[in-house]
Amino acid sequence: MVEETSRVEVDGVPLPVAPGLAYYLAYKPVGVISTADDPQGRPTVVDLVPVFPRVYPVGRLDADSEGLLLLTNDGDLANLVTHPRYGVVKTYLALVDGVPTSEALRRLVRGVVLDDGVATVRSARLVDAQGGRGLVEVVMGEGRKRELRRMLIAVGHEVSELVRTSIGPLRDASLRPGTWRCLTIAEVRALYAAASDRGSMGSRLRESP
Repeated sequence: MVEETSRVEVDGVPLPVAPGLAYYLAYKPVGVISTADDPQGRPTVVDLVPVFPRVYPVGRLDADSEGLLLLTNDGDLANLVTHPRYGVVKTYLALVDGVPTSEALRRLVRGVVLDDGVATVRSARLVDAQGGRGLVEVVMGEGRKRELRRMLIAVGHEVSELVRTSIGPLRDASLRPGTWRCLTIAEVRALYAAASDRGSMGSRLRESP
């Protein structure tokens, strides 16, 4: 029998069994704020999903950006997805002014100096270029405030559009701005697994001589 406080694992990966847990994948439109409430009365991502049970956005996208955002009341999963230690990566497509060179993209990976410290990405590649603008795919392991926009400006490219296309293993090209869906149990487990794999790897690296 599974009690409310039980912890159930399959192959070492926890499964969500507590009653009342909810997991939503939403497509945040431009102009919507990635918070649970806003003193200025602007629309928030919480307005996109059911009122009950109460959920909260995991991480954030700035108001000028759009794309996938996870909302849940599972605090353990939220911590795993947002903490850089666990390495749950997020993938973005950025439409920028000008066409970044290979060297500019390598600089993003090596690291650029911002006013709040050095920032790096996991990978960056040019997907398309036309009309004097470039479409860049970037994979990031952390996300400070407007970090990717600031990094691209630092290498000479202003961002005109920014879309988050994946959160770890989560992708859904069928979602449109303002829509959402529930995660499947398999998707929740895949998120836990992604964090567990990276967290274990990080622990082994820290323990290496």
